[in-house]
Order: sequence, then C-alpha cells, then structure tokens
Amino acid sequence: MVSTDIGGTDFDDFQSMVHLLLYADVLEIEGLVSSPYGPGRKEHILSVIDHYEADYGNLRTWSDRYPTPDSLRAITKQGELEMAPYAGYRKPTEGSKWIVACARREDSRPLHILVWGGLEDVAQALHDAPEILPQLKIHYIGGPNKKWSPDAYHYLATQFPSLWMIESNSTYRGWFVGGAQQGDLSAHSFAAIHADGHGALGNFFARGISFESAIRSEVKMGDTPTVGWLLQGDPNMPFQGGWGGRFVRAWTRPYSHFDRLTTAEDEIEFCSIMELELPLGPDCPKTPQLRMEVENQSLLGHLPGDGTVRFRFCPKSAKTFSYKIVGDAPSLNGKEGKVTAVPALPEQALRPDSHWPNWWTDDPSPAAAVAEHQGARTVSQWREAFMRDFAQRLDRCRSPKR
Repeated sequence: MVSTDIGGTDFDDFQSMVHLLLYADVLEIEGLVSSPYGPGRKEHILSVIDHYEADYGNLRTWSDRYPTPDSLRAITKQGELEMAPYAGYRKPTEGSKWIVACARREDSRPLHILVWGGLEDVAQALHDAPEILPQLKIHYIGGPNKKWSPDAYHYLATQFPSLWMIESNSTYRGWFVGGAQQGDLSAHSFAAIHADGHGALGNFFARGISFESAIRSEVKMGDTPTVGWLLQGDPNMPFQGGWGGRFVRAWTRPYSHFDRLTTAEDEIEFCSIMELELPLGPDCPKTPQLRMEVENQSLLGHLPGDGTVRFRFCPKSAKTFSYKIVGDAPSLNGKEGKVTAVPALPEQALRPDSHWPNWWTDDPSPAAAVAEHQGARTVSQWREAFMRDFAQRLDRCRSPKR
C-alpha cells in the first residue's frame, strides 16, 4: 500500500507513481491513499491511472499480472487532508479505514505501507485498530515530509515503539544525488531519452507533470526507494541493503523539550521532534490562538489547560532555524527564537535502543553519505542498475511484446 502526498508539496510523487504502476505486475498493490498536507487529492492518483489505462493494452502483453485500471481506481482512497493535532490523530478517514481493512485480511504476509507523504492515516489506523500493528511494515520517507507530520510521528514513536519502521530521513536522496549521473542517466536527460515517446505514462513523466506553474522533467523520484526496497534486496533485512538503501537499528528517537524560547546555541538533532512549552502569561484571552511561524510553516499551538501553550516542530535540514510566535497572548505575541539542528553523530549507530526493537534509520557513518546526506550512498551505489531497469519498464509502454 502506498500513502502519498501526490499533488501536494512536491512534484516527484507523480514520477514515483508512474514507476510504481510499471512494476504493478510484481507487487500486489492493496491500496493507493492520498495523505497530503497541501492541495494533493486522490484525483491526482486517478489522473496517473488514466495514463496507465492508455498503456494497459501494451503492458498486458508483457505480463498478465498487471492489474486492471478499474481495480486500481477501486483501491484509491482519500486520506487525511490536514496535519494531525497535538494528540497525533484526529478522526477516521477513507484512507485510514482502508489500511485497517487490508491489515485485517487473513493473510500470513505483512502489509508493507510505503509512506511518501503524511503519517496521519497510518497513525489514525493504529489508533483505531492497534491490533493490526504486527501486520504492518512501514517504510517512511521522512525528511521534508516529517516536518508536516510532527504530531503523528511523535504519537507513533511514543505509543507504538514496537512498530516495524524504516525511517528514511536522508537515505532516500541517493535516488537523485550521487551514483551514475552521466549521459542518458543524468537527472536532466533521462526523461527525454527514456520516457518521452514511450506511451502515455512515458510522455506524462517526460513532459506532463506540472507543479507550481512549471513543467517538471528533471528526475527526482524521491519516494521511489520504498518501491526499490521491495524490488531488489531482502525487505526483511534492512541492514543488508538493496535498491532502497541500507539502514541501522535506531537509537533513542530524538526529542527535545524546552520550557523557554530557544537560541541558536540550543542544538537538536536533524529531523528530531522539538517541543516548546511556553507560559501564556497575564492578560491572555480565555481561548487564545497562537502559532509558531518557522520558514513556510505556521504551526498551531496546543492548549493543555495548564496555563501554557505547546508547539511541536521538526527541522528538515541541519541548520539554524528562526521562528516567531504570533497570536493574541500579549506576553508571547511577536516573541522570537532560534534553534540549531545538527546531523546525527556516527556513534549513534552503536547505541540501538531496545525500546524501539524494530525501528531502522539512516546510517550516520561518513562512508555511507553523499555530501551531507547521511545514508544516501547506500542507494546511489545502485543507481545505474535501477535506472536502467526503469528504462526497460518504460519500453513496455511503447509497444507490445513481440
């Protein structure tokens, strides 16, 4: 099952959806859930399936296991549209209910959930049906996605620590940085050479993806490592590696709590959860509205009723972030702060935390990095193999098998 923010905050989910559908004959797809923060909706998934339908005749000559377009439409569901509140969950959605229904089926195999966007529907499903936990294996593309789901993530990490989870905050970047980037495999030339003129899906990949009023043809496919993980390698052994990368057992899931405004001297781990707990002060309305504005986010404050307001923030990169509190509490409105996010230390990998026995994350060793992207080399080392394989799949759209 795929949970995606396609059409939301980035264009590359469209590319990853094309890739996924071309491998639909070797993966038993249980569901396609739209779980966006932003404007993405299930209609964006359905639009890619329309292109798949145009190529379906050719694809079927290569394998009779390709699912029908209508069967894919039937398992496309709308998930949560907003960030989870402080509790980490809100209410059941069509998407979260579908996760529960699929996980409850009589099947000895695990249900792999590839999370390309928000964690909200996974968190909601586990809240509503915690008994499905042993059936799930989550491969989560975190990083920039995680900043939009800090509360849902915190809920999963604290309430379901035995969940089987790959948390890829930077390893996934190896699909588009490092490795074989020359000639026809370069991010700028691959689509024109290997996708354009290759059926409806190929043409869509090469010149049909519009995002923020621009056609996007540069190859990114940042969510595709979750699919690559199932295609090449042993998905039961994250430490062995394959097209989706190689991971290490997770150390204590990083969380920092501050009861004051922070400064640039305060350090937190990249992609960790930071929580601010600030006093509301005098002359505050009975039900104040307060937000933490940081970069392109405006995070709503939680009011626990104890005279404080709380904010959760996840830094998507290692740098110093500036933030501002705005709202109708006079003692907090306009207050500013900073915090510095730093990379995980290599020695963290030597301290796996038994409280999270099935949680895996990026290898922080320098040997596994591409530039500042920890773990990315464990994907990029396979780039020629997986991109050539993808090119062969695109050929299936162009003509029937002879």
